[in-house]
Amino acid sequence: MNFKNNCRVLFQGDSITDGNRTRDNDPNHFLGHGYAYIIAARLGADEPEKNYEFLNRGVSGNRILDLYGRWQEDTLNLKPDILSILVGVNDIVWELNAKAEISAEKYEKIYKLLIEEAKEVNSKIIIVICEPFILPVAGVKDNWNYWFEEIKKRQEASRKIAKEYNCVFVPLQDEFNNACERNKPEYWIWDGVHPTAAGHELIARKWIETIISI
Repeated sequence: MNFKNNCRVLFQGDSITDGNRTRDNDPNHFLGHGYAYIIAARLGADEPEKNYEFLNRGVSGNRILDLYGRWQEDTLNLKPDILSILVGVNDIVWELNAKAEISAEKYEKIYKLLIEEAKEVNSKIIIVICEPFILPVAGVKDNWNYWFEEIKKRQEASRKIAKEYNCVFVPLQDEFNNACERNKPEYWIWDGVHPTAAGHELIARKWIETIISI
């Protein structure tokens, strides 16, 4: 894919995307310190003449429900050309700890609403769906069977939605699984959910690789 000049790329999701970003316009901090920052740095440096604009609206702790609640303000109103979404692990946390009824079925249903509304506003928008992922570390390892089954459902849902709505799908679980052949799981994801610097680099590499290949 060749990004057009002045392309606006918006990253959406939870804390993995948030990356401790600031809520101001400070160019040194508003993209956070995660994969969104790495992607913006690389693409921006490689093609400065195209004047890309990168935005991050990830919010720590967000579930699919929370994302839908702020969809108009934090996504549709920003009018992105490319919209990248990574969400899912917090739905599992809430379901596990609070029985919050954020099932995989509800996850899929609301995710479809997000995609449909984005396409209604801009039929030419390119939507990138990133596969949610985990590794057996800390609390995730302690409840591994539950986590494995629940994340698998959401991974299947995200892949299904990407195919149904002609979105770009970025597979990430295999990236982390394969990386564990080179170093232990906590080297890549320190608590089973949140990537380390090396883990964010894996996401950024796979994101760019997937986008430029279509």
